[in-house]
Amino acid sequence: MRYPATFTPAEEGGFVVTFRDIPEAMTQGETEAEAIFMAEDVLVFALEDYFNGKRLIPAPSKPLENDRLIALPASVAAKALLLNEMLKQRVTSAELARRMNTRPQYVSRLTKLGHPTKIDTIAVALSALGRDLDLRATPRKLVAV
Repeated sequence: MRYPATFTPAEEGGFVVTFRDIPEAMTQGETEAEAIFMAEDVLVFALEDYFNGKRLIPAPSKPLENDRLIALPASVAAKALLLNEMLKQRVTSAELARRMNTRPQYVSRLTKLGHPTKIDTIAVALSALGRDLDLRATPRKLVAV
């Protein structure tokens, strides 16, 4: 999952970074490299609110001409897919645990960003929801800022 970000030159120097799909994510960096690093960090930080509030995470929109694509770490992207699927199907942690033949506490950790989870485990949870985890490598679009 790669979210389009807008890098706007700041009056005081550097760049302000915003995400139209995740408006809670906003940051700034003194250099382009720092702005990219900060964008990756703030995107994950902003998604924690979606996880904690058990809210659907918006899918990335198509990038506009001057957007930069900021990728989520694979584990965060997989957890986002799991959370969204649970919410869409209205499946609780207890129900998913029953389907996976495990404890509800184990499943509730799967949708916590701060808890490390093997990606294979997330794939098993998605399978219990009738979905497959499909990780594909896609080429990056280079955009000058």
